[in-house]
Formats: sequence, C-alpha cells, structure tokens
Amino acid sequence: MNSTDKPRRGRETRKAAPMRRQEQASPVGRPYVMAAARIEQVRSALGEILQWEYPADASLSHWFRAHPKLGSRDRGEVAEAVFDVLRHLRRYRQFAESGTGPAARRLAILGLASVFDKSVLNTGLSETEQQWLAHVQGIATESLARAVRDSLPDWLDERLASLDDADELIRALNLPAPLDIRVNPLKADRADMLKQMRAGPGLRYDPEPTPYSPWGIRLQGRPPVNRWPMFEKGEIEVQDEGSQILVSLVAPKRGEMIIDYCAGAGGKTLLLGALMRSTGRLYAFDVSAARLARAKPRFARSGLSNIVPVVINPDNDQRVKRLRGKAHRVLVDAPCSGLGTLRRNPDLKWRQHPESLQALRDTQASILRQAARCVAPGGRLVYATCSILPEENEEQVERFLAENPGFILLDAGKIASDRCENLTLEGPFLRLRPDRHQTDGFFAAALERKKETPVKKAVQEAEEAPQGHNGEID
Repeated sequence: MNSTDKPRRGRETRKAAPMRRQEQASPVGRPYVMAAARIEQVRSALGEILQWEYPADASLSHWFRAHPKLGSRDRGEVAEAVFDVLRHLRRYRQFAESGTGPAARRLAILGLASVFDKSVLNTGLSETEQQWLAHVQGIATESLARAVRDSLPDWLDERLASLDDADELIRALNLPAPLDIRVNPLKADRADMLKQMRAGPGLRYDPEPTPYSPWGIRLQGRPPVNRWPMFEKGEIEVQDEGSQILVSLVAPKRGEMIIDYCAGAGGKTLLLGALMRSTGRLYAFDVSAARLARAKPRFARSGLSNIVPVVINPDNDQRVKRLRGKAHRVLVDAPCSGLGTLRRNPDLKWRQHPESLQALRDTQASILRQAARCVAPGGRLVYATCSILPEENEEQVERFLAENPGFILLDAGKIASDRCENLTLEGPFLRLRPDRHQTDGFFAAALERKKETPVKKAVQEAEEAPQGHNGEID
C-alpha cells in the first residue's frame, strides 16, 4: 500500500455536514442548529463530571444512558469535547473567567473548538461569543505559567518538575492516546491479524505493529473493536503496549504456578495464561468481586482453562496463606494514582491529591509484603504501577528490599528485551513514558527470592505448610 493510500493519522476537526432529517427542525419548529445543541449537551455532561463523585468515564456513561436518543456520532463528539476540557481544565477555567454568561457554557465552547471546524462551531455562537473565542485562542500559551498552560494542580506540577525532561513528559500526558490492542497468542498471529485488519474495516484506523511488544497492534481514532469478529472470538483484546511489556517481565513458563495478585479486569492475566499455553495454574486474585466478574467474559473468550479467579480479603486471607512460598512467579500491579494514564484518564489529575497519594503508598507497601510471602525460593516477584511518581515506584521497591533481604533486584531491561527486542532501558527498572515510548506511563521492578539452603528450606516448609495440603487452593 502506498503512503498516499493510507488513512491520515490522528483526529481531524469536523467539517460542515448535511443535517440529518431529524435535525431539520426542533420540536417547537425553530431551525435546529447542531452546534448550539452540542454546546448544551457538553455543558450538561460536564455539570455531572465536574462534581468529581465518580470517574469521568463512568459519569459520562451515566449521562449517555440518560440521553438514549443520541447517535454514535453525537456521543463521539460529546466525549471528545468533554475529555478535551478535562485535559486543559485549569487553562480553560482561566480563559472562561473572561467573557459574559455562564462559565460552564464557555468551557463547553472551548472543548468543542477542538472538535468542530470554526465555521461549524460559529453557527452555535453569538457574535459576542465568537469574539471572545477568537480572543482567548489568540493568547500565547507560552506566556502562562506551566501549571496553567499544561493544566496541572500545583502539587502535581511540583512533583513532575523533579523528573527528567519534565516539560516533554507533561506535554505528552496531555495528548489523546491511540488505541493499542493485543493478539491472543493462543489463537492468533500478529502478522496474520494485521493482514485481516488492513483487508477489512480496520484499514481506516491505520493498524500498525507496536514498536516494542511482539503482540501489539496500534490503531488511530476510535474503532469499535468490541464489535469486530476477531474480538468476539477472543483473538484480540484491548491492552496498552506498556501493559504488554510489563507481562514480559514476569516471563511465565508452561506448567508453573503463577499469581496475578491484583488482577482487576484481567488484561494481564489473559496474556500470562496465553504465554503459559493454558498449562499450569494461574490465580487471578482481587479484593473486588465486581472486577473479577467483569473479567470472566474475557476469560471465557480467550479459550484459556488454567485461570482460577479468587476474591481475597485485603488482610490475612487464608487462601493466600496456603500458597505461602509456593508460586513460581507473582505479579503485583498495585493500586496507584494512575497518573501515568492521564492521556486516557485526564480527570485523575483533578481527583488525586497528596493525602490520597499517601494512603495509596501505604496500601502498596502492604500488598507487596503480602504477595512476597507467596513467592517460592528462586521465584520471581514483579512489582508494577501505572504511575510516574518515584514515591509509588522506586522508593517503594527500595523500602521493600531494605526490609526483605531475602530478595534481590534483577535487571528489568535485560529480562524485557528477551521478548521486546527493540526496547532499550537504562538502569534496573522498567520505566515507560508517553514522550519516549508512546505508551502510558508504567513502572516495574523484577525481584527474585533467594534460594534457601536445604536445612533452612525444610524447616520453613514444616512451619508454613498446612498439614495434608498440596499448596493449591479451592
């Protein structure tokens, strides 16, 4: 395929289009102006989301359910404008302080300016609003303080300022992310899947292999992946390339006992199970029964038979105790601030705060201690977050190693490169960033439990193993 035949990457502003029949007139007989209606819809949706009671995607889904007459294009435009406002909220709020009328309406206008062509948006604006929009769009953002220009709360701006190439990282976190999917190695081959997509409706989303993960495919725009036949057959799953690379650190083998300690919706569990070729025993632990329930349809589609979902108690779970010292590999994708995923979840920078971060750090340390007890001598423990903050990442690992001399730190870059040939990392940790790797922000460390001497091992097993139990749980 020639480059001139390929779809354009990224999103384009919407041009004027013929009105649909139902848009020709409003219920009271006045001409229907699509831009004016869309402004009110975005304003209404933001009114719910900016209460911060629920995550933005959940609040928006609730709003859509309350407005069932909106079509897929309508929903897409509302969602795009809403998330643009969330990315640039601090700067937009400063701009909205000028002008007249409700500030909430001006926020909606600024969000839709990223969606519609000027000629389309102006049909829904008064002359005063058009003048105001032209004025704020002409402001040189370089003249603004970084926290305002890039829309960060002050506390987060201070923390990110200490990281290497902070300006580049912050800019990348404010850009919309492409969609990464992953082939199921048990059912599909990436090269064959790319051919299928390029020969079908997937072509318009410009499918390309991810640069590092051998299982990933990157798509542009918003493809309806969950309606594609290959998704329904369990041949592909949605998963950011960074998450795929993380699984390569676990390096699962056939026949092993492996624990995904914070399985959540099961994305990493699925790849682990496929790389095990559906052999051995793979425990999917989570404290939330609802999350594991949402994962079960994915498990069923995948064709895997070695996954055992288990809802555990946050503290002193007896089923976890039965696995003490038994697992070959344990993955802890710990609850975290999620600040590495701001491209997809921009509301997190407004929902998190220093106090919640401290509570998360305490939870992470506790989970890491519990999970480590399950690792067999000579086994591997992988600690990971989708955060970019050192206090959730390097500092947690350093603290754990200081308190647990029975573990040693492995070279994560060397392990990951066995599967991800093009990935080059500096230092012992896996650090992924959107500005450098085009993935979400991820951190991971690979640790190994030292092998015990025969005498010490026998004493430990006698003390820890329940009598008459084979080390598995029901």
